[in-house]
Amino acid sequence: MESLLYGLALLACPVGMGAMMWMMMRGQRAGSGAPKGPDQVAELRSEIDLLKAERAAQRAKGGL
Repeated sequence: MESLLYGLALLACPVGMGAMMWMMMRGQRAGSGAPKGPDQVAELRSEIDLLKAERAAQRAKGGL
């Protein structure tokens, strides 16, 4: 009986860690709505271009 308790105690950590990793991976797949790969790069580049244009317009008006 005592050796069974020791065995369960030894297995608790790896089993718990595996369960936490599985839950985190499942959450990333389900909650991830952001585009991946080249689509994301293109989207970020267009956002940068938009921000640069806004900054240039502000400078032309005498802003920053």
